[in-house]
Amino acid sequence: MKGLGIRSRMSKLKIVAIIGILALFFLPITVNAANNLIIPGFNLQVDTTDNPENVFTSLQLVLILTVLSLAPAFLILMTSFTRIIIVLSFVRNALATQQMPPNQVLIGLALFITFFVMGPTLSEVNQNALQPYLNGEIAQEVALDEAAKPFKQFMIKETREKDLLLFLDYAKIAEPDSVEEMPLSVLVPAFAISELKTAFTMGFMIFIPFLIIDMVVASTLMAMGMMMLPPVMISLPFKILLFILVDGWYLVVRAMLESFH
Repeated sequence: MKGLGIRSRMSKLKIVAIIGILALFFLPITVNAANNLIIPGFNLQVDTTDNPENVFTSLQLVLILTVLSLAPAFLILMTSFTRIIIVLSFVRNALATQQMPPNQVLIGLALFITFFVMGPTLSEVNQNALQPYLNGEIAQEVALDEAAKPFKQFMIKETREKDLLLFLDYAKIAEPDSVEEMPLSVLVPAFAISELKTAFTMGFMIFIPFLIIDMVVASTLMAMGMMMLPPVMISLPFKILLFILVDGWYLVVRAMLESFH
């Protein structure tokens, strides 16, 4: 009986608490209605205009929002981010540490290394394209062309000639005389697959020492008759110890930085 009484009291307290929370939500609305306060609203309308410049400005705004939505794709495919994040993922998989380091740590580290590698390119874009455009010295089309030149110079150095010729031949485009004349529609995918090959090559080299440790541990356990014991459970501490002793993160990051010409 005491248990039923306690439960009934708890249920009453829950009901009172719910009513109190609802009252807190609806009280400001009642007070505002009583004081006749004016609440600002937000409304989007499509109006007619006799000035074509207003329409052009609106289209520019829509275009800018579209470009911002595609910014992650630009970051991934036109910078060093692809190679860096793939190599870091290979390191984690080779160590077999599951989710350590977490994805947030790997992505954050890859972003900061990307900003470091792309620092000279971004500085050149800011100096030759962004600042003159903000100061009204050049038009928008000229600013976009000037901003694309440093990225083209960076991507062409990391792109294999075979990958570049693949897209040029498929698009039936003659090989340009200069890097500035190279279309981004050809250079970006060629750069992307070149980065994938480079990243997987580095990942393979990272996997070799850890694979040797797994093979040695598995052979030792089989020779001792411990076939039911998972080799990963024994090899994991040895792989982590080896990675710490050789200062693995320093070596991996240094190798990635030196891989960019």
